[in-house]
Amino acid sequence: MQTEIITNREVNAVQIPSGDPFTLPAGTAVIITQTLGGSYTVATQSGLARISSDDADALGMDENSAEKNTEDALGADASMEDRLWHQLKQVFDPEIPVDIVNLGLVYDCSLDEEEGKTVANVKMTLTAPGCGMGPVIAADAQSRMMTIDGVDDAKVDLVWEPAWNQDMISEEGRMKLGMI
Repeated sequence: MQTEIITNREVNAVQIPSGDPFTLPAGTAVIITQTLGGSYTVATQSGLARISSDDADALGMDENSAEKNTEDALGADASMEDRLWHQLKQVFDPEIPVDIVNLGLVYDCSLDEEEGKTVANVKMTLTAPGCGMGPVIAADAQSRMMTIDGVDDAKVDLVWEPAWNQDMISEEGRMKLGMI
């Protein structure tokens, strides 16, 4: 995957790690470093950036070429809770090739009835309180949960207690990171 690609049109991106939106001009040389969770992390002369799968064509890619797992992967009899967790496992920090669940960032996930609507509520943290990508990651989690049939709303609450540490990474996450 470490092949240089030239953007074929202007494309919206998010600077990593600041989380600042910016525009990559047409003709910008990038190297795709990660395609996880339906987005692309690219290396540019200015550093790392995140590009949504909605803009995959700017990279000469098909929108469906980014990893996209749907709730269909679980089967028709999967519970709503299983579907929620599955969708959260499709959300990635663009700098780390491990999903937010296996990184230990999701502290709580529940389905609640609020005013006659089914609401998915998540409490999660980030690897560092000053992470500029926090709002982007939280928005990804929210939009993933909203794709589930029967979920009327989704809320992501960023919390800082307890403080995240590497001991919270699952065994699967540790294996992906080469920690075991």
